[in-house]
Amino acid sequence: MASVFFTLLLLYATGVSGVPQLEPLNVTVLRGSEARFNISLSEAWYSMSWMLKTVLVLTINSGTGVSEHNRRFSVKNYSSADIYCWEFIIRDAWRNDSGDVSCGVQEKPTQTAQLFVQESGTVRIVGGNITVAQGHQAIVQCEASGWFPKPTVSWVVDGVMVDQNSYNSSSEALDSLYNSISLLTVRGVNSVQVKCLASVSALTTPLSSSIYLVVEPQDWTVLIAVVCSIGGFALLVLLILGIVFCCKRRKEAKSSYQKEMGTRSQIEMSGGAVGQRLGKENPAYVIDGQTSVTHSEFNDSGYIQTSYTKHFEIPDLVNGNQAANGHASAYNVLGVTGVRKHRHVTIV
Repeated sequence: MASVFFTLLLLYATGVSGVPQLEPLNVTVLRGSEARFNISLSEAWYSMSWMLKTVLVLTINSGTGVSEHNRRFSVKNYSSADIYCWEFIIRDAWRNDSGDVSCGVQEKPTQTAQLFVQESGTVRIVGGNITVAQGHQAIVQCEASGWFPKPTVSWVVDGVMVDQNSYNSSSEALDSLYNSISLLTVRGVNSVQVKCLASVSALTTPLSSSIYLVVEPQDWTVLIAVVCSIGGFALLVLLILGIVFCCKRRKEAKSSYQKEMGTRSQIEMSGGAVGQRLGKENPAYVIDGQTSVTHSEFNDSGYIQTSYTKHFEIPDLVNGNQAANGHASAYNVLGVTGVRKHRHVTIV
């Protein structure tokens, strides 16, 4: 009805007379709904015909009235004393109805408009509500099936429209209908409502499907278990490496000791008389009564080489000088007849 008044107002404003005016020139409707067109003219007429694409579907005669060729098509008269106006109605529009809608009034030029019939399918978020750990990401999938033309899919998270660059959508045609899939990645910060919207231009309100993204606090138990497992494994590796290192050091030390002992044995076996000497002579010893030492008695280091024991007999001074010193009786009492002096060479 509003379109009829708009057409009449347009005719009054333009002052057009004689030429039929068809409004609107483009109509888009959903399959199964009605499509309406209005024809208006200021001059008297006696014959009017309506065609859908190339098929005559309805005629009007000013004297006999309306002749319907199909019950899906009808007209309403909104004429007044000054303007003739008729509304053409297509009920239960089909996809095949899309095309030209034409109206001819007597010898006047035929007026043509365009009809577009769309189809709305279904929309759903796959899997229902999603539970995710705090800080983790969740991928939400939305499916829009059975649409024509290709639907526009959008997302709303917690009441805020999501930017188109934040999700990916793809479509494919099947039996002249389109199926679309859209994927949205949501980071779990707080529990929110996630809504998927699908729409075509004929829909006044997009179809939607919604779920709840439930965010659970971070489970530190699993993290601690993982850290402990990694730490225990690292400690075991370090322990094994330490044992291997100690065994290697012990083996090297043993090998070095055996090598050193073998070298000493070779030296002792090849040393001869030098190896048999276990000490050094004492150069401080001088034989009693010897005032000088010949050069042959010193070795290269300046030590005396003489190594013998010499006995000296002290004369029996007691018996020989008994009268002179008058101590014979004392010596006899002591029983001392002689003293033997021993000198030994100390080898250092």
